[in-house]
Amino acid sequence: MLRLDHLAISASPLEQVVEAVEAALGTRLAPGGQHALMSTHNKLLGLGDIYLEVIAIDPDAPTPAHPRWFDLDHFSGRPRLTNWIVACDDLDAALAGLPPGVGVPHDLARGDLRWRMAVPADGKLPFRNAHPALIQWQGAAHPAQRLPDAGVRLELLEIATPDAEALADTLRGRFADPRVQIISGPGVELRARFSTPHGPRVIE
Repeated sequence: MLRLDHLAISASPLEQVVEAVEAALGTRLAPGGQHALMSTHNKLLGLGDIYLEVIAIDPDAPTPAHPRWFDLDHFSGRPRLTNWIVACDDLDAALAGLPPGVGVPHDLARGDLRWRMAVPADGKLPFRNAHPALIQWQGAAHPAQRLPDAGVRLELLEIATPDAEALADTLRGRFADPRVQIISGPGVELRARFSTPHGPRVIE
């Protein structure tokens, strides 16, 4: 089974968007780090069993010879929630039952964190990027376990897409989380509602 791992907000530049997210949720984000393979960097927020990632192209890193994950090479406009990431125990087996465009496994590491991630060859996930990205953590270390707990929790993630029925069919029997709803919409749009010590907050 697939399980919800984290949410990604795409941004440019990183620090400016971090300030906006911190203001929206009423808490500070924790340092993340750099991803050398993708020339991106991030900051993080613990949400209990999952976490929130604000990710952007790292202007100080060389441009990679391959497309970046989360279709960041084509990101523009306001910072927004763009992707959801699900974890599995066997990435190769999980990919075998999903559309081929979900990606090819890459081995990644930062500090003592080790993981494998499926990255599409063109950076674009199926169903116009509405399909979740897949990750397999290796070892016991996981970001959610070490991030400060600010009392923020995900209550609902809505994935609106014209391909709602097809996306739901693809994930049926493989993923189930009451916090996640796939709904029909004219375009792809992710919307997350959080409970915080300051009351409910929404990011989209």
